[in-house]
Amino acid sequence: MNSPFDGADWPRWLELARQTVEMTIEQLPEVLRQHVVKLPITYERKPGPELLEEGIEPDTLGLFVGQAFPDGISGMESLPAQIILYLENLRSFADYDEEIYRVEVQTTFLHELGHFLGLDEQDLADRELD
Repeated sequence: MNSPFDGADWPRWLELARQTVEMTIEQLPEVLRQHVVKLPITYERKPGPELLEEGIEPDTLGLFVGQAFPDGISGMESLPAQIILYLENLRSFADYDEEIYRVEVQTTFLHELGHFLGLDEQDLADRELD
């Protein structure tokens, strides 16, 4: 079963990711949740050619784009903030195991959420979200 998503397989893994993200958001403190529910979360199979050309690795699990929350209060952002999860990469990273996949979706979402909140890679590593 080590093949890219096919038409029949994609909806199942997409729904697992959505459920995992929703559950993770529900567990956040209210003060944080009220900001996170406004943050778009996009689910894609893999990074597209334009991102690869910009230097994003093909096996990237997730990406935060836009301005971090603490910096974006002015409303003058050039890109709206959003989190992108790359589900085919996450599934492959989890070796096609559903439970590992859910854990990796949650960890990747929290990692990218950390970037939204202004944390850098060292801050995330300190919180075991690297």
